[in-house]
Amino acid sequence: MEITRHTAAGDIQAERQLYSGHIFDIVQQTIHTPDGLTVTRDLVRHAPAVALLALTADEQVLVNREYRVGINAESFALPAGLIDPGESVEAAARRELQEETGFVAQTVTEMTAIRSSEGMTDEVVHLMLVTVDPAQRASKHFDQDEFVTSDFVPLAEVIAAVKDGRMASAQTVSAVSYYLAFVR
Repeated sequence: MEITRHTAAGDIQAERQLYSGHIFDIVQQTIHTPDGLTVTRDLVRHAPAVALLALTADEQVLVNREYRVGINAESFALPAGLIDPGESVEAAARRELQEETGFVAQTVTEMTAIRSSEGMTDEVVHLMLVTVDPAQRASKHFDQDEFVTSDFVPLAEVIAAVKDGRMASAQTVSAVSYYLAFVR
């Protein structure tokens, strides 16, 4: 088998909306698949996002602590956020970094893009490598329903937290792993 970027697409026969929300919608589709099956699937249509591995020159990582409804607790993760309609990935990374942390991106490079669960959602998260200077600050601009605490943590501690599960978000694990495997 040769691994290619995309293979044949399914033919969507019917679609009906089950839910519409601020960040995602849920639709039910009847699809004629490339292998000849006709299936009904629920799909979470999710806005694209960025997740930021923001590093200082001395390998300190900017880490956020924020309440997350999916685990009903605070979690530690990399800064992340949704890409606004019409906004470039780089612009979203710069905006999200400043809004959530108050730091200004010096450089922004896309490492890769990931999909959290292709069997149920079309969400794509662009993993960005960002350099920051702790001395360059700007004002934070939280969304009305968000409060984030940010601090710099040594990269070695972030790696240990990923390894032992204290930092378990898919974006964080993927960004740190990608950085270690292909960039560092």
